Amino acid sequence: MQFPLTWDEAKERIAEFNAEGWDGYSDWRLPTRSELFTLVSHARINPALPAGHLFENVFPGYYWTATSCSRFPRQAWYVHFGGGRIFRGMKHGSYLVWPVRDGRLKGEEDSGKRPSADQIRFQHREGAVLDRFTGLLWHVPALRGNGTTTWQAALDQVKELNRRRALGYEDWRLPNVREFESLIDPDSHSPAIYPDNPLAEELGDGYWSSTTSVYNAAYSWVIYMQNGEVGVGFKANPDFNVMAVR
Repeated sequence: MQFPLTWDEAKERIAEFNAEGWDGYSDWRLPTRSELFTLVSHARINPALPAGHLFENVFPGYYWTATSCSRFPRQAWYVHFGGGRIFRGMKHGSYLVWPVRDGRLKGEEDSGKRPSADQIRFQHREGAVLDRFTGLLWHVPALRGNGTTTWQAALDQVKELNRRRALGYEDWRLPNVREFESLIDPDSHSPAIYPDNPLAEELGDGYWSSTTSVYNAAYSWVIYMQNGEVGVGFKANPDFNVMAVR
């Protein structure tokens, strides 16, 4: 269902499809931001889908998610399947629609991003924060560096961490765009990360990822921590912060 609709029209149309039993099912819905992002590959463009995907005739446009923007409730998140950008648009705007339904087999556990309420996701360790959900260890002192920098300088700073065996490790790296996005909580803003994450008090606004844009190698993907946008930055400009992960 690729024709452009407003956010409310998209939900209404999906409700009509459910009433009709579209394709034999009646539980279709708009995907959440996290769900739609699972389809994205930043290694490909037009459409930004993984090699070998099974979809046909995917238009490389902007697709609504069911997720409202926490800071601006009149806006909702969309995903661009031309290149993989995540941004927010006014709900009265017109974007494409890609319905989803729960395809789990009976007895399978939910694979959603948010852990259950009785789990402790983030653990503060000396100089680092461990994300128990992803297994990633985020280097806290790197957040308190010399402010924004270029992409190459960001890579060099991480190399210096390894040269010094920061916190006893020498396998620190600049996170890729998917790793950064895993920190984002769409229900939060300023910063848009999970409230129980100790990184919240340390974060700047925007951070370089290690992922180069396929559109133009002079750009790299960046994550904006205030609202949670995923966009690109010109590598030669000293516009973004540095965070290391292992």
